Amino acid sequence: MGSEEEEGEQEQLTQDDDAEEVEIAVDNTAFMDEFFAEIEDTRLNIDKISEHVDEAKKLYSVILSAPIPEPKTKDDLEQLTAEIKKRANNVRNKLKSMERHIEEDEVRSSADLRIRKSQHSVLSRKFVEVMTRYNEAQVDFRERSKGRIQRQLEITGKKTTDEELEEMLESGNPAIFTSGIIDSQISKQALSEIEGRHKDIVRLESSIKELHDMFVDIAMLVENQGEMLDNIELNVLHTAEHVEKAREETKRAVKYRGQARKGAGEPGSCYLANLGWLTTHNRTTVMLSDPQSADWV
Repeated sequence: MGSEEEEGEQEQLTQDDDAEEVEIAVDNTAFMDEFFAEIEDTRLNIDKISEHVDEAKKLYSVILSAPIPEPKTKDDLEQLTAEIKKRANNVRNKLKSMERHIEEDEVRSSADLRIRKSQHSVLSRKFVEVMTRYNEAQVDFRERSKGRIQRQLEITGKKTTDEELEEMLESGNPAIFTSGIIDSQISKQALSEIEGRHKDIVRLESSIKELHDMFVDIAMLVENQGEMLDNIELNVLHTAEHVEKAREETKRAVKYRGQARKGAGEPGSCYLANLGWLTTHNRTTVMLSDPQSADWV
């Protein structure tokens, strides 16, 4: 009699363990699904920023090629700049949030944690590359605009060194450019161009300063990731394959667990003979159709 009671208690404990594993598997699957949705949203935002950077570079060229650019062109550029800033802030906040969550889970070494680190590293580097390209485009536009101002001043006989021109730009007062040459032979068009280029540079520098802190923040984030970045591009495809497989197998695991409890015999006996199971350090259960495929954990 006592033996039967012990067997009953043991069977109940086994069923409780099975239920706990299913619950953990479901919770982790939901968490990773949410994580990958966030990753995809962030990636799309970075891609959109990259497209906007290409558009901004085209507008820079249009503005530089015209002595007096159309107001609409400058308005389009201003709207594009605001959109880049908005999306970049969104991406920065997402990456920082991911980083905090990864740090909180650092004590648990698990497959999904390494996957999250890998995905976060790839996106961080991609974001820095896009923003670096944007910064380079802005700096190039500034230098070329400054060159146009310098050439127009030389036409009037007002030669300026690079240092003097920088001082004029930093003053934020366009009158410094035109004082002393109003009565010269300079045309109104040339005068308007000088003042217009000056405004372009002032507006551009404001944008550069606004993005500076964010750029440094993310650049430091990438730098702190260390040696992992050196190898990330080599294993990201390999990782992605395992990620998708793990997600699908985890979902199948939940299904098989449910079917097993409904069937006859000991819980789990109908599938444990044919399938390999893996419990990670954080007790996340993943079903492997081939136990040898566990080499990635």
